Amino acid sequence: MDGRTWLYRGRTLGVVRIDGEFAELAFDREGESVNKLDTLAMDELRAATAAIAAIAAQGALRGLLVTSAKPVFIVGADIGEFGAMFRLSVDAMAAQIADSNAVFTAFEDLALPTVAAINGYALGGGLEFALSAALRVMSDEAQVGVPEVKLGIFPGFGGTVRLPRVAGAAVALEWVTGGRSYKPALALAAGVVDEVVAAPALRDAALALLRRAAAGEIDWHARQQRKREPIGVEPQAPYETTLAALEAKRHLHQGAAATALALMRRGAALNRADALVAEHRAFAEVARTQAASSLVQTFMSEQQLRKLNKQRAAAARTVRHGAVVGAGVMGTGIAQVSALAGVAVRLTDVDGGRVDRAFTALGEQLARQVQRGRLKPERAAAARAAVTPQIDHAGFDAIDFAVEAVVERLDVKREVLAAVERDAGGDAVLASNTSSFRIDDLAQALQRPQNLVGLHFFNPVPAMALVEVVRGRRSSDAAVATAVGYANAIGKTPVVVADVPGFLVNRVLTPYMRAFLQLVEEGVDYAAIDRAMEAFGWPLGPAALQDLAGIDVGAAACDEISAGYAERMPPLPRNALRLLADAGRLGRKSGGGFYRYPGGAQAQREPADEARALLAAIQPAGAHATLDDAAIVERLMLPLIIEAVRALDEGVVANACELDLALLLGLGFPAYLGGALKYADWLGAAEVVCRADALAHLGPAYRATDGLRERARAGTRFYAS
Repeated sequence: MDGRTWLYRGRTLGVVRIDGEFAELAFDREGESVNKLDTLAMDELRAATAAIAAIAAQGALRGLLVTSAKPVFIVGADIGEFGAMFRLSVDAMAAQIADSNAVFTAFEDLALPTVAAINGYALGGGLEFALSAALRVMSDEAQVGVPEVKLGIFPGFGGTVRLPRVAGAAVALEWVTGGRSYKPALALAAGVVDEVVAAPALRDAALALLRRAAAGEIDWHARQQRKREPIGVEPQAPYETTLAALEAKRHLHQGAAATALALMRRGAALNRADALVAEHRAFAEVARTQAASSLVQTFMSEQQLRKLNKQRAAAARTVRHGAVVGAGVMGTGIAQVSALAGVAVRLTDVDGGRVDRAFTALGEQLARQVQRGRLKPERAAAARAAVTPQIDHAGFDAIDFAVEAVVERLDVKREVLAAVERDAGGDAVLASNTSSFRIDDLAQALQRPQNLVGLHFFNPVPAMALVEVVRGRRSSDAAVATAVGYANAIGKTPVVVADVPGFLVNRVLTPYMRAFLQLVEEGVDYAAIDRAMEAFGWPLGPAALQDLAGIDVGAAACDEISAGYAERMPPLPRNALRLLADAGRLGRKSGGGFYRYPGGAQAQREPADEARALLAAIQPAGAHATLDDAAIVERLMLPLIIEAVRALDEGVVANACELDLALLLGLGFPAYLGGALKYADWLGAAEVVCRADALAHLGPAYRATDGLRERARAGTRFYAS
């Protein structure tokens, strides 16, 4: 025994008597680094609360301190349990949530003052539990928030009931619908916590506040009673302002925030018990939506990939000295993110003027981040100092890792990679940022092909999280591990893919773009296609996307990747991209492509009459075809889904999680769909096959694969739950 007087002891928390008349409930989950509110923790909290209530009823306790023995308070609910819960009926789920919420209510109704000492993170259910205490003291190093909307849901442990009663409607609306985490000063100003103290003084300060409450210096009874009663008549402006902001953000197909807003507006007139009943029901209804299913799966996939990439990088060589060859937009971005991660980077190009411009642009980009408060000046200065601009390979003998980012020409890339290999050390890993050439083809120019991998960044590099790590046939495990470790170190999300035409993301995108081109050829207006796909959830429709990326670039990529799968992606004789590119309409960078931009490249787009006139030449029936939005969506999405299934079944990527994350991070795939394979699961393999068969006459892109048909017959899914 440890000499303490235990009032309750479990595997996730314990209650000990302190200073005679007080007790401390400490969350301390066995064998884990954080506390979370899973079934076990809720059961133990229920039992601990009952034990405390029984002792308090005897007059043997004057107050309860709530702490965490971990570096964090409580990170929230166990999201791993959501899958089983979300499969319940609305009635069954609401009943289960009500049972869990009864624990918080019982804690809130203890006949003694309670103070939560918040360290580290108190997120989601962690903050909701803290709100059930009478008072809250927060470490100056902690963060609090209710991020559930990012998972397609909203707080379900009483957050929509207690937060408005503790901090007011305006704060609750901002916190619940925004899903942000808040630092101490903001939490204090918002009224969510009562005190902020230095981390080492947290427990003592919370205990002192508890003593004051127990002595009657603070009316803790009134604080708790306020959470049980209706709020009453409130100004409606915060609700209207928040609703307008939500509508402006166009969070299509994600209704959790708007549902939470309506719930809080209605709940203001209800007492705690009735408001909680309304929350339970509304939560269960939202949890059954496609968005909730997809966003929770995405969160779980991110956790899985993070662990997998840590394992993949176990044998990685630490990259301290790197080189980026090619000082264009991509190379400059790669140098910037590398330098911010502490890598000393040699940025080189044969064109001295280009190097100078790149170094200037890099400095300006860092300065903008400082100006916007995203980067501390000293870190920006260190990053700039870490980049050495040069026009040769001086110092290459000391580099660990080199990224080639020169013009997309096979002969040039081979020449550059061979020169880097010659001047770098024998153990240096070489990576090509190619988006279209096979790594095996590039490796033919090298003496040590085992040291070459693909490292396909997406533009703009500082903003895009995804990096495809391409394993060639001769790429060594050590080279792949180092590439994954490097991507991890610079804050990117690496996905390891096979060396096939288009790799993963661009390969899956190509049938989608070809379907768009086919519709245009049939006479469907490209602006109507864009409107349909954007209403479906894409940030940009296919025409607007090509304008942004560059129509010449898109045309070349489509041709290059299609050639790698010529049997099912034959040349397109009436190719709108090639037509516009040949006419010099390259998209935003040339002032116009499918659209015109009268106010400049960042301006509102307008369909271009010039583009429509050009396209008329490849539309035998004229630009008069009409399809409803659902038909347009199906024509574009089915080829994408089928190609994603092919890529998975061919082993281009290890699992469904990585494939879908790559599409979400690299394409801006609609978040509420969760990726191509998660979307296929939502539809069901049998439904996908049925839809594909109905359109199979349109060509090979619409023909369901054997693997998809087998899943339809067996009733299996890409995700287990």
